Amino acid sequence: MTRYACGNSCFFSFSISSLFLFLLFPFGFSLSTNQTNTMITLSKLLKNNTASSPWDATSQPNPCLWKGVTCSLDGTSVTSLSLYGFGVSSSGFLINVCKIESLQSLDLSNNRFSSIPSEFISSCGGINGLKRLNFSRNGLTGVLPTFDGFVGLESLDLSFNSLSGRVDLQLDGLSALKSLNLSFNKFTGSVPVNLGKSMMLEEFMLSENFFQGEIPQEIFSYKNLSMIDLGANNLFGSIPNSIGNFTKLQLLILSANNLSGEIPPSIANIPTLSRFAANQNGFFGRIPSGITRYLSYLDLSYNKLNGSLPSDLLSQSNLLTVDLSYNTLDGLIPENISQSLVRLRLGSNLLHGQIPRSFPSLQLTYLELDNNSLNGVIPAELGSLQSLALLNLAQNNLNGSLPVQLGNISKLQVLKLQLNKFDGEIPPSISQLHKLSTLNISWNSLTGPIPFSISNLQDLAHLNLQGNKLNGSLPDNINSMSSLLELQLGENQLGGRIPMMPTKLQIALNLSSNLFQGPIPNTLSQLKDLEILDLSNNKFSGEIPDFLTQLQSLTQLILSNNQLSGIIPEFQTWVALNASGNAGLINATKPNTSAELGEKRNSAAVAVILSVVSAVLAVGVVAIVALTFSRRFPKVNDQPSQSGEDLPAPQVIQGNLLTANTIHRSNINFSKAMEAVADPRNIVLKTRFSTYYKATMPSGASYFVKKLNWSDKLFQLGNHDKFDQELKVLGKLSNSNVMTPLAYVLTVDSAYLFYEHAQKGTLLDVLHGKLGHALDWASRYSIAVGVAQGLTFLHGYTSGPILLLDLSSRNILLKSLKEPLVGDIELYKLIDPTKSTGSFSTVAGSVGYIPPEYAYTMRVTMAGNVYSFGVVLLELLTGKPAVSEGTELAKWVLSKSSQQDRWDHILDFNISRTSLAVRGQMLAILKIALSCVSLSPEARPKMKSVLRMILNAR
Repeated sequence: MTRYACGNSCFFSFSISSLFLFLLFPFGFSLSTNQTNTMITLSKLLKNNTASSPWDATSQPNPCLWKGVTCSLDGTSVTSLSLYGFGVSSSGFLINVCKIESLQSLDLSNNRFSSIPSEFISSCGGINGLKRLNFSRNGLTGVLPTFDGFVGLESLDLSFNSLSGRVDLQLDGLSALKSLNLSFNKFTGSVPVNLGKSMMLEEFMLSENFFQGEIPQEIFSYKNLSMIDLGANNLFGSIPNSIGNFTKLQLLILSANNLSGEIPPSIANIPTLSRFAANQNGFFGRIPSGITRYLSYLDLSYNKLNGSLPSDLLSQSNLLTVDLSYNTLDGLIPENISQSLVRLRLGSNLLHGQIPRSFPSLQLTYLELDNNSLNGVIPAELGSLQSLALLNLAQNNLNGSLPVQLGNISKLQVLKLQLNKFDGEIPPSISQLHKLSTLNISWNSLTGPIPFSISNLQDLAHLNLQGNKLNGSLPDNINSMSSLLELQLGENQLGGRIPMMPTKLQIALNLSSNLFQGPIPNTLSQLKDLEILDLSNNKFSGEIPDFLTQLQSLTQLILSNNQLSGIIPEFQTWVALNASGNAGLINATKPNTSAELGEKRNSAAVAVILSVVSAVLAVGVVAIVALTFSRRFPKVNDQPSQSGEDLPAPQVIQGNLLTANTIHRSNINFSKAMEAVADPRNIVLKTRFSTYYKATMPSGASYFVKKLNWSDKLFQLGNHDKFDQELKVLGKLSNSNVMTPLAYVLTVDSAYLFYEHAQKGTLLDVLHGKLGHALDWASRYSIAVGVAQGLTFLHGYTSGPILLLDLSSRNILLKSLKEPLVGDIELYKLIDPTKSTGSFSTVAGSVGYIPPEYAYTMRVTMAGNVYSFGVVLLELLTGKPAVSEGTELAKWVLSKSSQQDRWDHILDFNISRTSLAVRGQMLAILKIALSCVSLSPEARPKMKSVLRMILNAR
């Protein structure tokens, strides 16, 4: 035994010496001739199968130095190959990979393989040392192949593909298997249980498939399991109580299934369990005592759990996150709360009593107790939670005054206290919350003036004080709040002069139901980005000023119930104007008709008018058709403007064609396009980030030329080369429902992208404009399917998901009434919110489509895109715009959907009444839309699932 006396120290010395020699003489050893030849052959095959292969034997003769290649320490054999993201589509070369008998790891993820060749299985199955095989994020289809051989394989990853069928005995021969990932496929049948005869499995991931049936008892034979993820399947039944027999289980995810029954108390007996998520199921009964004994993360939200919270639930020192929202839990919130707790979500339950005064956790970041029956005052002790970023106490029965100590929570970003019974004045200490982005104290009984010091909140984007008893005038310094996007002050007792507003106001300015009077002030003329302006139910007088017609982003103008007079000016086609209740207003298109006259006509007058209409119909229809076509796209400015002859065309400093389509390449003329963008009369559409021009080329073909604005320093790409690289990637996309750039031009201060021309304009214009009646259910359904297909394609893109900053009906264009195109796909790649002079919310979507969590996560996500798509679905189903009279469509539908027997009242009656079949399909799509606009990002389905459900609804 003495020869081993030096132990680890000898081994360490030997390792250092070996490494020194290897670094000193890096080419003292080399690959065998066979492996060198094999690698050279692979490099040639890859060159033929990819646009730009990173393997080049000419420039680098040593394969061990190629990207993704790992060799043994002595450099004599290849041990690992990673072709991650190489863009390989042909699988024919794979059999050559299997000639490398020393291979231990093979990563083929994020490519474009459609199948795994049987020759690969038979050849690579004979490599006994192969331990890891990764085929994830490809386009694999068909059934799961049978893995014969592979006796040493420990890890198999086939996730994010489109494999289907049952999983029976195909994996049973993998005797060394420890990790299996089949997530995000289309597998059906029961949960597989034949997963290697040695029963060594440790990680078992099957989420986002179509597995059904109960959780099989056979799974509990795999004693080494440390991870079980069965989320987002169609499993039913209960959780077996034998789950507590696992002694190594660390993670258990059963979310988004149809499971029911009670949560088994035996879960509390697993000493290694760190995370347990069973949200979005049908579990009922009480939460077992002791369940958080070992847990760090617990998510049982969106179930039917009832009863009171166990007294020890929140007290465990290891506990970090608890989410029990959207259940029917009642009783009191336990007083004993762990100091380690980071997030506590108990919203949308039946909890009552007072908020505990003892929140000892200095780490608590998110506290959500909204939509319960809590009473009493806000404990002043909450002011000591220095790490708190989100405090949501909305929709309770809380009362009393707002404690001044709230101003001590220096990191607070979101404060929601709406729909309570608070009284007294707004404490000036609120103005100390310099990181606050959202402040909502609406629908309480607050009195007094708006504090002058509120302008100190320079990061505030959303301020909602409506539905109180606030009085006095608006602070003169409110215009200094440069981040403010939304200002809701309706239903108070405010009056006096309306000062200059923050020019970045974008979502809404609501001054309705107050005491304002006199003419509509010119101070509002600076709000070029504003989408909703509500001045209703005041005493404004005089004429509607022409400057309101120049607010190019305006979509809703509510002037009802004032004392306005004169002729109503002509607004853009997309502006929804409500000017009812103003006796002195005259419609410009009907000079003899006042706002009230229509209600006083007698039947004889109606008959005369109808006769006149009938007489001129033959002539009028021609004019109407011509007008419809001339206004198929909403003009941004219908006022007289300079012609292109008076404006110089932008000077091109760089222009590139991105498309391989020869027709487009021959048609696109950069000079002609720049002439078109120099003339404002060619503007056909304006979105928040872009202005679309119609450019007709010398060949007669028309294209969209989209101008991107650089003036706000939004572009994150430091040079034109990177800009070019990003657009080249997007230009290679191929999907019939996605607007892909065909070319681009850079000028001194702008970028212009070229797209195919969409004849019908935007979904917003067609659905909510004069052509809305043309969209029958067949067209609306086809649009829903097309947009879902486009989003599914973008989210599943092989090199990583392509997210949308702004998905709305204004950014969906129509080639025909059944062929949508998802636009603005490049914004996420080209715009960096951190470099914007405004806040994140400036670039996080259009009003009505912005997911609620963006207010505090500050991160664009796939779940956020799903929410925006859900709003588009609701538009198609209801015929209503995303925001109507200051209320977001999603919120309105959610409030109406609590009684399922009244869902008919949500649907567009003109469409749903056409047939029982149409009504049934619309109700099925409504159910999908409601899941998409769920307040919880985790509760929303993935786009792939959304598309599948929409297709199955017909």
